[in-house]
Amino acid sequence: MTRLPLPAARSVFRDDEPVIQSRPLLPGATSPRFGDITDCWDFNDVVRRPANQDRASRRVWLHGLAPDWHLLGRELSMIWFNPRHPALLARGIHLRATPYDVNTVRLRMLYLRTLAAFGADQHLPDDITLWSDEDFHRYVDHHHTPGTTTQVEPITVIRALHRFRTVLACGGRETDPWPGQSTHDILNISRDAPLKTPVVKPETWFPLVRAAWTYIDTFGPDILKALDRWKAIQAGFHDGHIDEIHRRFATWLDEPASRVPVRPTQNEQWAVNWSLLNALLGRDPRKFNFFPTHTKSGRARRRTVEELAETGRVQVGLLPQLAEVERPDGTRGPWHESLQPQQLHFEALALRNACYCLVVALSIMRDSEIREISKGAVVEYFGTTAVKSTKEKLDPDLPTKHWWIVDQAARAIETVEQLSPHPELAFGSVPGYGPETLFDSGDALVDFIRRVNEFRHVTGLDEIPPQHVAPHMFRRTMAMLTRDFPGSEIAVGMQLKHVATRALANRTTAGYMAKSPAWAKHLDDAITERRFDRLKELFAADSRGEAIGFGPGADRMREAFAAVRQKAEELRVTGQAQRGDIRVEHSLLRRTRFSIRFGKINHCTMNDDDPSGAKCIEDAIVPEGHRGPLLDRCQPSRCANSILGPEHLPIWKAERASLNRLRADTSLPKNRRAHLDTQLHEVNLMIKKADQ
Repeated sequence: MTRLPLPAARSVFRDDEPVIQSRPLLPGATSPRFGDITDCWDFNDVVRRPANQDRASRRVWLHGLAPDWHLLGRELSMIWFNPRHPALLARGIHLRATPYDVNTVRLRMLYLRTLAAFGADQHLPDDITLWSDEDFHRYVDHHHTPGTTTQVEPITVIRALHRFRTVLACGGRETDPWPGQSTHDILNISRDAPLKTPVVKPETWFPLVRAAWTYIDTFGPDILKALDRWKAIQAGFHDGHIDEIHRRFATWLDEPASRVPVRPTQNEQWAVNWSLLNALLGRDPRKFNFFPTHTKSGRARRRTVEELAETGRVQVGLLPQLAEVERPDGTRGPWHESLQPQQLHFEALALRNACYCLVVALSIMRDSEIREISKGAVVEYFGTTAVKSTKEKLDPDLPTKHWWIVDQAARAIETVEQLSPHPELAFGSVPGYGPETLFDSGDALVDFIRRVNEFRHVTGLDEIPPQHVAPHMFRRTMAMLTRDFPGSEIAVGMQLKHVATRALANRTTAGYMAKSPAWAKHLDDAITERRFDRLKELFAADSRGEAIGFGPGADRMREAFAAVRQKAEELRVTGQAQRGDIRVEHSLLRRTRFSIRFGKINHCTMNDDDPSGAKCIEDAIVPEGHRGPLLDRCQPSRCANSILGPEHLPIWKAERASLNRLRADTSLPKNRRAHLDTQLHEVNLMIKKADQ
């Protein structure tokens, strides 16, 4: 008796079903169908593509898969694209409502193809449901690099065989290859491990940000002006009779303001730029040469122009004058040797890259958010300059968000808008490329650093040390730099868009703000120097007899200042120091190491090595390794370390007036009035220091 083959398993998805059902399609677009047995599902011009992704990110490849594997890949893709599909709900599979991005599904299909190739190489059954748990373990062990997350997505694909078994035509797997284990446990990745995103080192950060700003502020106006000049020249091209060009040439020769465009040669000489002169006279140099060397008339016109150039009526490039800079060899000159049309394209690219560099460095925006900035997006938001953009990550609704930015970042966005030929996006291509031409953000940073270092002998920019830099590293660095400012954790959390997840307890925000050893000494030195500058200002005011503060802390500070002046005078009397040299006092002041922390409503003089008398640490549990005051427990009216400065007094008096206004309300409940009285008493104690 001959056994007939079993009928092919049928999928729960219909062949005529569109693959994309859970997100809007672009106008006029048609989604691929589930039954399209093809090597590739192309979603370009079907669903929206983020500005920082290329067309390849919208293609889900299924090539090289056997029929059963091909069906499995299509089914998994349908599930991830449509997590609330009726067929899933009917079989008890309830997933998050948000569909996965095309790029995520594309990568998962890549891992499915890798899994199929592993099975063929290891001679495993063609039916993946017959693989053992050990087979999947070997696959992960073979591809996994310890300490990395490279196999997170492959494990997700493997586990989908069990999770979606009631939907898959092949029946899936009855068991999970790693029952009861999280992906982190499988890969031996600690959830408490420090964030691996590195910071941009200070020796790279400073020259890079300075170079970007110099390009925008100093070189940018010249580049934009030259682009406008070249655009106007091209708009004046004449394709008619040659007599018009002869007339223009004669007029140009007679005009006293006319200048012969020249360019540098290899032997440091100057030569006429015949191509640019062709364009100035109205002929496209790619189509016609008005100064050919093979004709008598062409050679004659050349001699006429060269004679004019010998009189000194020349101009280097498109502009008569460029901004001047100081160069490494001590000379001063224009920032570019010759801004010709041929170099204009490269400088436009460098300016675009500089704008991107400055915004990614100073805004804490993601690369995807920067690339979605549209023209005219710089606005005022709650009285502060901000930029509007689209937030994509973890937010399928693509909301418009506001990011507060500094004026330099706003200037960079407004500059790059003038470069972009894209009808909507600010960060697009540059003149000479099509509006839809993309660029890679990482490559833009690398290219900018390379160009700065290559031409710094002319531009005068500082050399940028070699270091791998990527957009997310700037976000991490700026978060780290802002961590020590009051309220920074809240502000950075809002900018990083993690604050809503777990308020201030979010691990990712804390990880981004974590200090880096590469910056430790620089930041410590910078804070110390700024603190010493403030201390010198107080010393100078005290030496002039001005009031520098009130309270016991101020008394100790005045005593320390008096001791410094007395010691300086002794050194001058004994001839060990020059008279009239204030550096003597400053040197002694630095050596006294007077402890002071400057604040908005008071200053703190607590000595870390001898914190006695500090009210903030009385009856407090001080965290292990902590040094300094506990700022959230500060009691300025009662602490012997507190200084009420003259600049603080108006704030306290305004607070007293505000409390008195509140107490004047006769309808206040007793407990509220008692609370206000307590506050008012503390404020009066603080103000009383100034009257003693």
